[in-house]
Amino acid sequence: MTDRTPATSGAPVTDGAPVAVPVAASRRFGWLLLIGGLLGLAASAVLTVDKIRLLKDPSYSPSCNINPIISCGSIMRTAQAEAFGFPNSLIGLAAFGAVTAIGAGVLAGAAHRRWFWLGLQAGTTLGLGFVLWLIDQALYEIGALCPYCMVVWAVVFPLFWYTTLHNLRTGVVPAPRWWPAVARRHWIAPALWYLGIALLILNRFWYYWRTLL
Repeated sequence: MTDRTPATSGAPVTDGAPVAVPVAASRRFGWLLLIGGLLGLAASAVLTVDKIRLLKDPSYSPSCNINPIISCGSIMRTAQAEAFGFPNSLIGLAAFGAVTAIGAGVLAGAAHRRWFWLGLQAGTTLGLGFVLWLIDQALYEIGALCPYCMVVWAVVFPLFWYTTLHNLRTGVVPAPRWWPAVARRHWIAPALWYLGIALLILNRFWYYWRTLL
């Protein structure tokens, strides 16, 4: 999913001083932001509703409590589910809501200043770091999986990856020499992400999966 739509990334000079120019993005990148944002927003909304119901009724069992491993309720009751003192899903509502709005704006033809794209880069990078921590906690501390959380895991890396590629392509971030080769094989990194998560889950809970064979 490389961006092929021309984007304005340079800075023209007026009287010797550089003038910031809005940077556009391709429609494919816009669609990725919109769809990824909506998926993350939907998962965060479901988790928020279930968390509220659980707070009202401690005996409430979320619909995603499927078996001893796939159990949202087990995760919602942990301290990791409120890493900053409030439900993590509230962060998802705000973050994915913003990503959805950015995607819609790109599809409508919006272009943004360099600082805006750097802000999106910072946000997706922090989001990826947080997701990596959550994956570690779910697999090796809590020992349970939440389907809606896994939707977030699946969405965050492509958002980070293709935001990075967009910023490299448009010059928002200086592109290294190996950039063209990566751009041509942009699908490899997401494929490795999904394969890596699948293998980690398979290995961590193999003791349970083998009972289903």
